[in-house]
Amino acid sequence: MPEQPDPATSIKNNEKIVLSKVTDKLLQALASLKPKAPTDDYTKLTVSQTVSFLALVYEKVRNAIEYREDHLIRRAAIERILKRRLALNPQGKNEAENVLRELMWARYFPNGSLGEYDIDLIQKIIDKYLLIKKKLLTGRNNKNKQYLNDALTDLITAEIEETLNITESKQESDFTYFIYQILKDKVKLEGVEEKDKDTFLFVAIENAYRKSDRAYQRYHLFTLFYKPLSRMSEEELPDIITKLPAIAKKIDDLMTNTTVEKMIRFTRRQLPPFLILFSILRRNRTNAAAILADKRALWTQVDEICREKYANVKARLNNLAVRSLIYIFVTKMLFALILEVPVSQLIYNHVNYWAIGINSIVPPIFMLLIILTVSVPGEDNTKRIFFRILDIIDADPTFEKTVALISREVKYKRPVLVFGFSILYTLTFLVTLFLIYEVLSAFEFNILSQALFIFFISVVAFFAYRIKQLSNRYRLTLKETVYSPVVDFFFMPILSLGKIFSEGVSRINFFILIFDFIIEAPFKLIIEVIEEWISFVRLKKEEII
Repeated sequence: MPEQPDPATSIKNNEKIVLSKVTDKLLQALASLKPKAPTDDYTKLTVSQTVSFLALVYEKVRNAIEYREDHLIRRAAIERILKRRLALNPQGKNEAENVLRELMWARYFPNGSLGEYDIDLIQKIIDKYLLIKKKLLTGRNNKNKQYLNDALTDLITAEIEETLNITESKQESDFTYFIYQILKDKVKLEGVEEKDKDTFLFVAIENAYRKSDRAYQRYHLFTLFYKPLSRMSEEELPDIITKLPAIAKKIDDLMTNTTVEKMIRFTRRQLPPFLILFSILRRNRTNAAAILADKRALWTQVDEICREKYANVKARLNNLAVRSLIYIFVTKMLFALILEVPVSQLIYNHVNYWAIGINSIVPPIFMLLIILTVSVPGEDNTKRIFFRILDIIDADPTFEKTVALISREVKYKRPVLVFGFSILYTLTFLVTLFLIYEVLSAFEFNILSQALFIFFISVVAFFAYRIKQLSNRYRLTLKETVYSPVVDFFFMPILSLGKIFSEGVSRINFFILIFDFIIEAPFKLIIEVIEEWISFVRLKKEEII
């Protein structure tokens, strides 16, 4: 790629940009957003700081054993709280206040930021959810009941989270639509009608930009075509309840469509300039239009924000690495090690503590080595992002008319070579496992210890690889060394195993079951009693004064 000119020296003072209609509409949408009105002192909810500290510690530990992106944690907490409280109070009467209190206990929302207005909103959502659930699940078999209940829970908990966080949710929705408007004319899907392609693209943006989990994807796709369930009238409910099973199935089919994965890869490559542009808009709400219309002012912002993002990548990488190690150790390594000693004693009548030590130490060191190889983008990347942002926001339509054609099926020029490469890849997979087996056998590892070592290394490699991709979030053009294809070829078998193990074991996470069904309910009950006691003492104190 030819080197980009230096914007700092090539841009003339006051050189203007004519903004496109799509950009103007985004600026208007953002300008119309109003922050949530502060809760008045008479109706606001407050919680004890002592109780809040205990709940916060619990949530930190609980979230450490279930790896999630930061922006997905609050909705997951709402789901846990709602399920537990409705199990104790199936009618859901007056549960909104309890849900909001628990969210403030764990500091998902600042103390005193929620009040009577929020309670009324959330209680209406809970009431509508229970009404729909009763009518939807009646007369269905257990398998369908479970599927529809999970889908309905996803829709309602996502709606509760976005209702409580309305301004930020609307802003992210506006950003998502802006990316869609820019990219929809830049890509064509071979053999796919335009309306279907647009739907695939929306799902891809949800995945690549918003990094939505299943619940948010279901909710955003549902609200793309229908109103949120809580806003539907009594007259609309019978029709939507009849359609919900088919709607849920269609949404899930869209989310798992193989064509969507190709659109996700395309979208991910386009994201860096959008991410920097949106950071500029968040930071400069009052004068965003003036900055975007002035090339020099825009370059100053792009340069400053890019350097900040690059500087933050390393710190975030380290933080995610620590969280992932905790997740892996607590949920997988510790659980496996607890089994290794008694099983080895039972089968082999001997415990190889040397093997246990290696299985405990090598995977974390392996992850550390991978993280240390991460490099952040540099100035050339910043220049490319700046000129791509100009393409995106400028009224000149050339950028939108540069179309990428994506084939639904991979077409190989030489199928015979591909067949040979597939055989070679399989042999590489077997050779990699054989070499690991030989090395471990030299250290007198038994079959159980060898299996655990491969499990640990592959899971750690998968997590490290995912974390490492964070450094590419702002990289417009990925660079490869001459050794990259060779390294990737031999490394892929381990990554593939790690993905299979991670996804499989996460479905049976023993420690999550302990936290959710044994620890959380009594712990939160104790916290509730403590808060009531603190309130009682405070009231008595006020009576004396």
